[in-house]
Amino acid sequence: MAKFIERIRPPAHIRDQLDFIYRLEKQSVEIFEVRPLWRNPKEKTEQPVAKATFTKNQEIWKVYWHRADGKWHRYEPKAEVKTLSQFLSVIEKDEYGCFFG
Repeated sequence: MAKFIERIRPPAHIRDQLDFIYRLEKQSVEIFEVRPLWRNPKEKTEQPVAKATFTKNQEIWKVYWHRADGKWHRYEPKAEVKTLSQFLSVIEKDEYGCFFG
């Protein structure tokens, strides 16, 4: 995950305006976009971008994207993958522009 995030991060001189982070939570990994809060640029806000949740009994990762309605939705072009590397490939391809725009 760290290598992937480092690869998609913007150049160092603009990271105070746009950056990406990831967080592990239970059986999920989530990727966030980090920007200054428009009302108070000294504060940062995190916007969810992508999530993969491991389902142990099926041994798959379920892929989600975060819609404007504030909820996670299955990413239908590729809703399931076998490895975390495949999840990162799906995000990087972003066939439908759901993750990065």
